[in-house]
Amino acid sequence: MIEGSENKQKALAAALAQIERQFGKGSIMRLGDEEREEIPAISTGSLGLDIALGVGGLPRGRIVEIYGPESSGKTTLTLQVIAEAQKAGGSCAFIDAEHALDPIYAKRLGVDVDNLLVSQPDTGEQALEICDMVVRSGALDVVVIDSVAALTPRAEIEGDMGDSHMGLQARLMSQALRKMTANIKNSNTLVIFINQIRMKIGVMFGSPETTTGGNALKFYASVRLDIRRIGSIKEGEEVVGNETRVKVVKNKVAPPFRQAEFQIMYGEGIYRMGEVIDLGVKQNLIEKSGAWYAYKGEKIGQGKKNVATYLEENPKVALEIEAAIREQLLNGKVEKSAKEKATDAAKERVSVKDSDDDSANDDVVMLATAKRSK
Repeated sequence: MIEGSENKQKALAAALAQIERQFGKGSIMRLGDEEREEIPAISTGSLGLDIALGVGGLPRGRIVEIYGPESSGKTTLTLQVIAEAQKAGGSCAFIDAEHALDPIYAKRLGVDVDNLLVSQPDTGEQALEICDMVVRSGALDVVVIDSVAALTPRAEIEGDMGDSHMGLQARLMSQALRKMTANIKNSNTLVIFINQIRMKIGVMFGSPETTTGGNALKFYASVRLDIRRIGSIKEGEEVVGNETRVKVVKNKVAPPFRQAEFQIMYGEGIYRMGEVIDLGVKQNLIEKSGAWYAYKGEKIGQGKKNVATYLEENPKVALEIEAAIREQLLNGKVEKSAKEKATDAAKERVSVKDSDDDSANDDVVMLATAKRSK
């Protein structure tokens, strides 16, 4: 058996050496030979969503799909991701297949529009070729394609209105994703596809909703986000923003099916301070007593709006609270409840008692052995 095992190892070593000679060093390796690093991520601009994603944001070197109904915040979310990447010194591209990007709105969200690469392609093939070329350059951190539904195949554009083109877009997406996946991984680029929702005909049970562009993107995407508008934010009679919910419907880098809720303010983007306050209270970092909020025993404001103003005027305090929230929720250091603490203490007492009993039994055994030796 041992000889057979040795022969197998020799044969494997010879095969590995031949593979490396033929395809290059690193073409095959043992996972244990390389030190595994944490998955690098780019923040979404929403603290709650970063935590729901499990790795602190959207993973680099992966494909991400963001889909939802019209005016749900899809483009806003991707622009916030671009803004966060640029703040960290990254370069980004926006492939605007819908020809609807508003540079003024993007600038308000914190995007450096002067250094943002923008393409408005004529066909779906052109859009995906441009995406593949900028990804292969290895110089970009984020590429956004807005949207899959607008990636119109060349044959459809050159044809007449009313012509039938069954499955053209699905085949185009399938081919493009097969080609791009390895390049995206090797260049460590985050590629985000925005997608729209359509309705299936004749569905009696289950959700009739589906996304455009076939099924390939569902398989190739490491993360899929379902974004929905669930309410309005009003100041008096005027609507000033949306209550938004994002569900992580697929996640290959952390546990899926988590969700986050946040506010998107018109002309401003994601209301980050509101999330810091809510999560700070939930994690017992900010004390709330009635309408008053306190941090480290010092009152910081009455009412959520005043607390948000205080945090905006004192960014160091806001960053300190946010860092503490990320430390607790992303590293598993979640504050335990009083009941859980009591249960842990009880278990500890039981284990101490058991160890005392074991030591007493050891003494009895030693005494009996000593008597027999006499």
